[in-house]
Amino acid sequence: MRDDPSLRGRPLAVGGRSDQRGVVATCNYEARRFGIHSAMATAQAMKLCPGLLVIPPAMEKYRIASHQIMDIYRDYTDLVEPLSLDEAYLDVTHATQCKGSATLIAQEIRQRIFDTVGITASAGVAPNKFVAKIASDWNKPDGLFLVRPEEVDAFVAALPVKKLYGVGKVTADKMHRLGLQTCADMRTWSMDRLQEHFGSFGARLYELCRGIDRREVNTSRERKSISTEETYTPDVPDLEACLKLLPDLYEHLLGRIKRNGAEKFINKLFVKIKFSDFQQTTVECVGYAPHIPTFARLMETGWARASRPVRLLGVGVRLGDTEIVEQLRLFDDTLPAAIAEPVDDPTID
Repeated sequence: MRDDPSLRGRPLAVGGRSDQRGVVATCNYEARRFGIHSAMATAQAMKLCPGLLVIPPAMEKYRIASHQIMDIYRDYTDLVEPLSLDEAYLDVTHATQCKGSATLIAQEIRQRIFDTVGITASAGVAPNKFVAKIASDWNKPDGLFLVRPEEVDAFVAALPVKKLYGVGKVTADKMHRLGLQTCADMRTWSMDRLQEHFGSFGARLYELCRGIDRREVNTSRERKSISTEETYTPDVPDLEACLKLLPDLYEHLLGRIKRNGAEKFINKLFVKIKFSDFQQTTVECVGYAPHIPTFARLMETGWARASRPVRLLGVGVRLGDTEIVEQLRLFDDTLPAAIAEPVDDPTID
């Protein structure tokens, strides 16, 4: 839309082709009015909006814009925690620009992004990361929302539980069945009761529903995993056919691991399977190097959970701190490169 003004005002998405089982990476607000959203199958998006224009990604263009945006952020503080190509947390507690006003800094950053990159940006200003993230979504697109310290309690109390960090659709549905619609409802529950229903996450919920978030802005976010996956047309019919596709996935994964210099950080291997009905499952095990026989055993375990045609296959590795991984290697030096004993929950998402 920035580079081609004729696209403005019409439903537009970036993503893969519908005839190749592509998905929507993102879309503009005109498209969102039809119910289209990221990660939706392009074919489904086209049904919702027959006039939708889908264009392929242009990653180099996005990288250039991302570097420009991150450089602007770092003009105000070194405490920048990137969340994506264009989104980040900034701790401006000790910033001196704009007389130290976080709100004025946010306004100036938004203007500079527009002048430099040619796109609009939204911002949220608040005392902690959780509230700031919620606030950043409040006045989209091209908006700014401020939640002062004395306003946090009332602001959070009115939030729907689905807005809480870490609460997905399944957890939100469970909360609704338990009579929890808003954070104010959740505040009537003790921490013990929340932990009884939501496990260790209950303690986190107890704080979040009160607007408490002690996380600091982390400038050294580390990559947690490396993986590769492929969507197939038509569906892969059975396990034998899935296993025949494993070598190509394996070779692609090796290339990604090498490019990221991640060989010394591997501590788990995993396989991801999405079935023809869009149900998805992941199987993982302890492992310190990619290993085709291990991936094959994980794939067998995962496929057996539904035993139906497969839409998507993926293989990957989890990464850990290098010193911890090296210690594990020393303790396990009598073991093979991987231990094909699944360690995850066998339920299907």
